[in-house]
Amino acid sequence: MSATSDKARFYLERHAPALNAYARQKIFSTEEIHSITAKRSHFEHILAARGSKPSDYARYAEYEINLSTLLKKRCQRLGVKGVKGYSGQRTVFFILERGTKKFAGDVGLWMQYVRFCQSEHASKKLAVVFTGLLRLRPREWGLWVLAAKWYAEEQGDMRTARGYLQRGLRYCKDERKLWLEYAKLEMVYLAKLAARRKILGVGEEAKVESVGEEDENLITLPTITAADIDPEAGKGMEGVDAAALQRLADAPAFTGAIPVAIFDAAMKQFGNNVEVAEDFFALAAEFDSVPSAPKILRHILTHLQTLSPDTPEAIVCEARMLLFAINVPSAEFPAALGAALLKIKTGIAALPEKQKAVLAEKSVLMLVPYLSRKSDGAEIDEDVQTVLVASTNRYLRMVSTTPKSRVSKALVEGSKGEGKLSAEQILEVMRSAKGQG
Repeated sequence: MSATSDKARFYLERHAPALNAYARQKIFSTEEIHSITAKRSHFEHILAARGSKPSDYARYAEYEINLSTLLKKRCQRLGVKGVKGYSGQRTVFFILERGTKKFAGDVGLWMQYVRFCQSEHASKKLAVVFTGLLRLRPREWGLWVLAAKWYAEEQGDMRTARGYLQRGLRYCKDERKLWLEYAKLEMVYLAKLAARRKILGVGEEAKVESVGEEDENLITLPTITAADIDPEAGKGMEGVDAAALQRLADAPAFTGAIPVAIFDAAMKQFGNNVEVAEDFFALAAEFDSVPSAPKILRHILTHLQTLSPDTPEAIVCEARMLLFAINVPSAEFPAALGAALLKIKTGIAALPEKQKAVLAEKSVLMLVPYLSRKSDGAEIDEDVQTVLVASTNRYLRMVSTTPKSRVSKALVEGSKGEGKLSAEQILEVMRSAKGQG
């Protein structure tokens, strides 16, 4: 017991200078300082004893986080810059580091460490934590994704993010979701680049306002440009900008070469599995604002049509391609919908009986989201909605009794009770099914 007390006392004495500063600057009262010391003593004696658990370290760290938050508010209210020699962040780091060393296999404690580092934006410490965690759990594919997303979304460091996912694929090469997450990361990056270029006006030709019919009652003013005001302002920049923009436009980051390479590697890993290919297609189809998305989709579709043309996956992907990036209220949508439905009808007629139900289910999942889509506040045309609802009900009757998707299962059950489902009923079933997921 003496060894336990000595160890607890050793850690408690490290806080003595900060506690004296609290009393001297009147940040905490004497009673509050006694309460803080008693609470820390309680935690330290528990951690030093034999029966300590990961939850003890987690509670101690949570207490110090709350204490640090209270200290910051008190200092702000009293106009005190802070307590010299004390850092709540460093204290929490020290507690969690002790916990993860003692209970290295406890993922929950590691995740608390990761979340705290993220909340404090402690990038260097987080890199160390990720390294230690992934060395212990290299087969946990979700941890590789977590690390990659942090660097890509919060730090804007795509090189490090790619490095994490590429190393993760060495350990989890058979995990389909990790391959899809890698492709999704690249598609999100492409979407951000496209949005940034659009905001900056990069790659768009300068638009000149056209003047309508001349009116004799209007005085036509001469057009004044920046060159008229400062002729030297843009001199020497035209060639440099054009060359730089051309290089960027042809770079793999813009042309979609990286997602295509990920797809090709995944096909090699999974033996050209058509379900994996369909998952990649559905993922890329979500990013209709990415300029290179059509190229990526055509590559996947060509792969499917070359190796497995007469499969439900290839047929539904071809139908999806016909509808890609077309707004439902637009004038082009009815013709595209007709072509897609014709493709599905032809495919169902050519498939064996067992695969007809599979294609029917995939067709339902393709059509249902279009019932809830709007563009610029415009409603869906009544005739288009009628066709979507009728096609959905027709394919629901062909779906097997054990559909794979939660949404299609709920729709099949609803159609059995209600007969033909209306658009409102389809959307309600879809929302409830997604809410349960």
